[in-house]
Amino acid sequence: MMLNLCTIGTSQITRSFIEAADKVEGVQVVAVYSRDPLKAEELAETYNIADAHFDMGTMLADERINGVYIASPNALHFPQVMTCLQHQKHIICEKPIFTNVKDFNIAYEKADRQGVFLFEAMRNLHTPNFHKLKEALGLIGNIRSAYFHRMRYSSKYDRFRKGEISNVFSNKMGGGALRDLGVYPLSLMVALFDEPESTYYHSIQLNSEVDGSGTLLLEYGSYNGTVMCSKITTSYNDCEIHGENGTLVFDNAAPIRDIKFLPNQGNDSIQLAAEEVLPNMSYQIQNFKSIIEKGDCDTYRYYRNISKKVVSIIDRHGQ
Repeated sequence: MMLNLCTIGTSQITRSFIEAADKVEGVQVVAVYSRDPLKAEELAETYNIADAHFDMGTMLADERINGVYIASPNALHFPQVMTCLQHQKHIICEKPIFTNVKDFNIAYEKADRQGVFLFEAMRNLHTPNFHKLKEALGLIGNIRSAYFHRMRYSSKYDRFRKGEISNVFSNKMGGGALRDLGVYPLSLMVALFDEPESTYYHSIQLNSEVDGSGTLLLEYGSYNGTVMCSKITTSYNDCEIHGENGTLVFDNAAPIRDIKFLPNQGNDSIQLAAEEVLPNMSYQIQNFKSIIEKGDCDTYRYYRNISKKVVSIIDRHGQ
């Protein structure tokens, strides 16, 4: 099958998605949408895409299109997903797919009724190096702790400090550190260790009523996980998983490029990372196309369950 996609949003993540889709056989982006006609036309021209729309209904009425990629502000995900489902399109929605469990349940029930797939674009969970990391858990013995982070000083924070509140720092638009960068290490924690027994989030609040940074503690009984996220500071640390036989060290929650095992006995580290030949975002597109093509409901439910567990934690600690 050919997966003919349209995109909603014109930010850098949309551009990265279009470039990644171009590397996947059987996938093409045939239309783009923005509320701003000039932005839609510029994006289409940059990537040689035929159709630029500033009316979403017109774009979704195109019968050639069987899938939609949504990369709008978080607060717009739910209404836009519901509109796309009404047109019976498969959907790839940027993280966090939703910020509360109520919206999650309504949307997925609608997707099931419409007979289409609804995916969260959680790119770090589809790469070869995620699978390498998961396989390597057996090397470290009993897990005792894990520390994951995604802390990057936002290019929009300078303007925030001058009084300009962009979407990523707006509570009304679903912004904040945990709802944005925190989703990457949190989803990785859930994908590796499942849902925690309990969670506690300590956040640093900004005057726009969102968390600029925060520390999330996930309790798993015999070990704890720590997630740190920030849009107002940067960390240069590695992520780590600590076991009684040794430690797994990897460079980033998303993307994962380097993984090594450091045994407790001995000084030599073992390199485990795979060489990833595709752009980081291409692997999820490839995987989603395969699920749609095969009607692979088991794999679909696997990713869906991870998304729901992550959304439930965000819902619990959202601002």
